[in-house]
This record gives sequence, structure tokens and C-alpha cells, in this order.
Amino acid sequence: MSWLSRLIVARGDHPPLSAQAQAQLRQWRQLPAPELDRPHFETRYAVVNTEATGLDLASDRLLAIGGLAVDGGLIHSQDAYYAPLEPAPADALAGLFGLFGNSPLVAFNAGFNRSMLERALQAHLGITPELPWIDLYFVLPALFQDRFVRPARLADWMNSFGIETFQRHHALGDAWAIAQLLLAAQARALTLGAATPRALADIERASRQKWSL
Repeated sequence: MSWLSRLIVARGDHPPLSAQAQAQLRQWRQLPAPELDRPHFETRYAVVNTEATGLDLASDRLLAIGGLAVDGGLIHSQDAYYAPLEPAPADALAGLFGLFGNSPLVAFNAGFNRSMLERALQAHLGITPELPWIDLYFVLPALFQDRFVRPARLADWMNSFGIETFQRHHALGDAWAIAQLLLAAQARALTLGAATPRALADIERASRQKWSL
């Protein structure tokens, strides 16, 4: 029995996956690997964000997930996803794979968001997919040292760029702000010759090492 077949069967108090969720997972499994060497403006990025009861990975829990696509240098609000985990966490998480596609994933403070998300995926779907993540928490200070010389809060970057969103501390609301910061990062990175998702990931890696010392 395949991993997806096992998910379709009801487990404990959880209902089986809906037909739509099954289809989304099947489609995602058939996608080719992400292309990380295409130019920014030929790449679809998926901005991913979470909503939790707090910021303690040990004790807090995931409440909702959200995100939207940045494709061709534009934010695509019609290519967005938001779902609370309750009452059907497996379906909510499966739906997120429609947003993921085979895109590089972008987050702010990916350490927290990724950990929360992967823990929920393992708990409710039994999978921990290998996905390429880019963390703007480390990318932005490397690109915009004229604004902040070290990693700063999302609110600080939003104020610096004059970015507003429809709701703070909301999975999709903050994802909208993060998407705007991604556009700024792409534009600045291009002037430095960092023209691809892989180049952004390299910038993040170097910045992370610098601030982890």
C-alpha cells in the first residue's frame, strides 16, 4: 500500500482525505524537481507562512497556513492559499501542496515556519518532503545593509519599505508583506549579479553562517 493509499483510509478520529486533497497530492508527487538556476523573473516562487498559538516550538501549535505565488516578478493574489488546520488538518495541509508546486519556497524566519509546518505534515500526513527553502530573515540584511546591518523583525522591514498588509500576524496577511519584500530582494540581488533562486539561497547561507557565529 502506497503512502497516499494509507492516507486515504481514516485514521483514529481523523476523517479520510477528501478527493480534492488526494488529487493535489498526486499531482504534486508527479512534478519535476524545482529549477533553481532560472532567472528570478522566469521563476515562480511560493511564499509560505504559518499562524501559531505562539513562538515556542516546544509548546505552541499550528493554527493556520497560508501563502501566495510570486511569478514573473509579480505577486499573484489569485494564486494564493489559506486554511485553518481545524477541523480537517490533513486536508488543509494537503491543499498547501497546490501552492507549493515545484517552486522554491520563501519564508521569513523559516526556522520557525518550516519546523511548525514539517511537524504538522509528519503528524497528519506522515511525510516530511524535501523542499528548497529561502529565508528572507537572513537574505534581507545581506542585500540591504544600508537599512539594517543585522537580521531584524518583519515589522521593522515592513516599516523600512513602507509596506502595509490587510492583517498582521495572519498567515496570509503576513505572506502578502513577505511577497513584497521578496520583490525588493530580487531587484537588489539582480544588481549584484545574483539572478537565480540558487543565488538567493547562497546569499542566505552565507548570511546565516555570519550571524550564527
